[in-house]
Amino acid sequence: MSREAHVRIWERVGVRFPCATRHIVTDTSGLLVGAEVHPADVQDRDGAGLVIEAIHQLFPWLRHLFADSVYNGPNLRDALAKFGNWTIEIVKRAADAAGFQLLPRRWVVERTFAWLNRNRRLAKDFEATIASAKAWVYITSVQLLIRRLACS
Repeated sequence: MSREAHVRIWERVGVRFPCATRHIVTDTSGLLVGAEVHPADVQDRDGAGLVIEAIHQLFPWLRHLFADSVYNGPNLRDALAKFGNWTIEIVKRAADAAGFQLLPRRWVVERTFAWLNRNRRLAKDFEATIASAKAWVYITSVQLLIRRLACS
């Protein structure tokens, strides 16, 4: 099915955006530090600055980020330059790799996305607004933290 068909179906249902893109920042153990949700028509490399802007005052001690190769470019570097002395390391896949390859540090974020998507509300884009989609990301993150505290 084409993207245009998806948009028409979602508009008939009354949803304001066809799908959402989630950007998250995690710590090294995979716990959510910050999240941003925006419509899918915004490029990933453009949306990365939004999540950096959201977390820079909450976590002033953060100075180094690992990012996927999709974020490589001047947009993220310019966003980081605004907020102080941050460094970024782009995690790239080897050029000669065939098939699946485990990338260092990227699996932490992918695992967090898997934990978040176990929540029924985040498995699909059910939310009618960006604000509610972002709220559910944080609610799910709190649920994960509560489960971890209850088990320990």
